[in-house]
Formats: sequence, C-alpha cells, structure tokens
Amino acid sequence: MRIAYLDCFSGISGDMFLGALVDAGVPPELLQQTALALNVGAELEIGRVLRNGISSTKVDVIVNGEKDLPREEFWEKQREQSHQHEHRHADGTVHSHPHEHAHEHPEHEHSHGELHPQHHQHRGLREIREIIERAGIPEAAKRTALAIFQALGEAEAKVHDKDLETIHFHEVGSADAIIDIVCAAVGAHALGVDEWNCSALNVGGGIVHCAHGTLPVPAPATVELLRGAPVYSSGIEKELVTPTGAAIVKTLVKNFGEFPAMSISGSGFGAGSRDLKGQANVLRLTIGETRSPIKSAPVPDGETVSSALEADESVTVLEATIDDMTPQVFGFVLERLLEEGALDAFGLPVQMKKSRPGMLLTVLSRDEDAQRLSELIFSETTTIGLRMRKENRITLHREWIPVETRWGTVRIKLAHSQNREMNAAPEFEDCRKLAIEHRVALKRVMQDAMRAYLEQKETAGTK
Repeated sequence: MRIAYLDCFSGISGDMFLGALVDAGVPPELLQQTALALNVGAELEIGRVLRNGISSTKVDVIVNGEKDLPREEFWEKQREQSHQHEHRHADGTVHSHPHEHAHEHPEHEHSHGELHPQHHQHRGLREIREIIERAGIPEAAKRTALAIFQALGEAEAKVHDKDLETIHFHEVGSADAIIDIVCAAVGAHALGVDEWNCSALNVGGGIVHCAHGTLPVPAPATVELLRGAPVYSSGIEKELVTPTGAAIVKTLVKNFGEFPAMSISGSGFGAGSRDLKGQANVLRLTIGETRSPIKSAPVPDGETVSSALEADESVTVLEATIDDMTPQVFGFVLERLLEEGALDAFGLPVQMKKSRPGMLLTVLSRDEDAQRLSELIFSETTTIGLRMRKENRITLHREWIPVETRWGTVRIKLAHSQNREMNAAPEFEDCRKLAIEHRVALKRVMQDAMRAYLEQKETAGTK
C-alpha cells in the first residue's frame, strides 16, 4: 500500500502542503494548470528557498501581479492602513473609517486602502462549490476539495453559531485560499497515495490578527478542525497551523502517530512564508510502501499467483439488495457514498423474491469508515438490512506521469508490481478536458496520449 506521512514539526498551511507535494514529485505544471482552470484571476509562482539551511519548495499565489501574504501580516497591514485612512466629507470635515467594518458599508467596499482587495473577497460555500464544479479537474480531486471546504464551513459555523449555508468565508474564501485548497486536492490525488498519516501538530502560540480581530493561537476554527488530533506548542509565538492546513489534515489524514514502517520512495519539503529562529519552517512529506506479501496459492491451470501481489489492507464490504427505490435515488446514493470516503460503490441488477427486479448495492469501505457508511446507506436508501464482511484487498502501486500531446499535457496512470509495469492508461478527466477545449474526438486525445507515453518510454529506455 502506498502511504504518505506529514511531519508537522513546524505546523502546516496550504502553501506549505503545496510546496511539499511539488518537492515530492507532483509536476509543478499540474498545479499551475489547476490554478488557471479555477478562473479566479490567480496563478502560482513556484521556486526554491532555504529555511534554516533546508532547501525546500515555496509556492505563492499571485493575483494581478501581487503575492499573497501570511494572514497575520495581511491583517496587521490592514489594521495599520485602517488607522491612516480617512473620509473627507463635502462640508470639509474629516471622518476616520476603519477598514475592518468595510463589509457593513457596501458602497465603500475595497476602497479603504485595502492591501490586496482581490485576495480578500468574501465568498459563501455555495459560490465556492460552483467555482470548483466548473473547473476542469479530476472528479476525485473535486470531491476532496469540496470536503475540505465543507470541513472549514462546519468549523466556522460552529464557532460563530451560524447556519452552514450562511457562512461567508473571510481568508479562506479568497482567491489564494481557493487555489491552495483545490491545488492541494489535485496534488494529493496525483500522488496516488492510499493512506495519509500525520505526526502531532505544532500549533505555535501567541496571538493572531484576523478578520474577527485579535485571537489566541490556535485560532478557534483551527481548534475545532483539529478535534481528536494530537497537538502541542513548542513555544514559538506564531500561528503555525492555519485553518486551511488544519482542514487539509482533517480531510486527508486517517492516522496520527510516529513515523510509520515503510519502504521510502520519495520525500519533499514545503516552505512556510517566514523564517523561524532556530527551526526550519518547513513541512516534510514522506512517501513509501508498506506491504504484506501473499503466499503462493494454486490456481486451476497449475500455475501460482505471483508473489508480486500484495495484501495491502483489510477492508469491509457492505451489501444490500433493494427492489423498491427509484434509479435516480440509487445513482445519488452511489455519489454520496464516494463523497463520504467509500473506496468503491456500485450496483448490479438482480432478480429478487416474487420475481421482482432489483439492485445489489455493494460498497467497499475502510474498516474504520464502515459504521458511518452503514448509517448513510440506511438513511438514504429503503433497505432495512445490510450485510457486512471483512476481506483482504490486493492493489498495485500507482503513480502518474505527465506526457505532452499536440492538445496539451495528459497524465498517464501507471500500475506497478515490484517495479514491473502492469498497466498504463491516460487519465480520463485530462483527456476529456482537452477534447472539449479543442473540439476533437476524445478517443484521438487518448490515443495521442498513449502514443506520447510509449515514445517517451522508448526514448528513456535507449539512454
């Protein structure tokens, strides 16, 4: 099984996570294309920096030529500029008007010397969903990005005692935060990791300036998002875990603890925005394989199952036969199950008692998610019974590599077993996007992508 481990000894933020992804092997072009696909007027700048002697990747969001700032610095400058800003009325009198209340006066919005008005746009969850749904990115990555924003929304709603749909995000509704979160989802998807693990999180200390004024570190939304996660403070008077970083951890990470046993295949460092005294302000991402070989077993033709196959994990299979539910609802249930973390979900037509046609619903779940997904099935379907059983899941190692076609970049999904390629196929969503964009047949894009991959492979083999 392909696993990843996040070392959060200097915390985690959206830009640190993106930097670690790129440093660990995610093509920078993939994240840059994702940023442009969101169509929020922003792009990514990716470079190398040193943080306390550690070479790492720094990712910045650029909006109209201006670089995003850490939110502490952003709100501190906002406060400084708000004190300097004054409105002069027609009668010649001067009236001070702090920027922090700009949202209460729509006629003056973004006119108070705001540092980056395009960065600091308030958006609701519905608007953010629409932006993500319109973007030409893989569906799995869309689900992850939406789940991260859902987690953020629920935390904000609880902290401010508001309804989820009425919450208007401040920092996390801005263009740079949307870019951070969606690119994080796309990059995590591209790594092909089966399970994310994480260390205890160093949350920092002191106070932070934000849209709601001065608050202690960690901020209230961060505390809510990190419920159940191990946290500590090393005494550094800075906000080290941002709400965006906390939401990424809450959505992706399944296990917290010490460095797991693995065969390391890659690693990367993502840089934070500032240097810390005596400590590298970086997030380390380590990727590797953990495996339990299956013993050879006889098969009908007398051969044996290859020892290259690996029993990666135990999973729970949930099943129910349903004959009194409309097809539209069945399709909706499958989508919901996948959104909520099912490894797979599908339906098969079956003939039930009294010769009634029905559907067999089958859901593949991680053991720890089985109870939650079972409750979802009971609440969303008409079944009154559910079968559960434990099975071993065998998987191949997966990775994605980009190839260039006449239409644009396409990722090729590779499946390996003990360094032997078992399968290669172009990423469907990449091909679909290019086919629509260039008005060409989807099969032509897929064929060109495979041709480019085979040529690239042949060229590499001759070197």
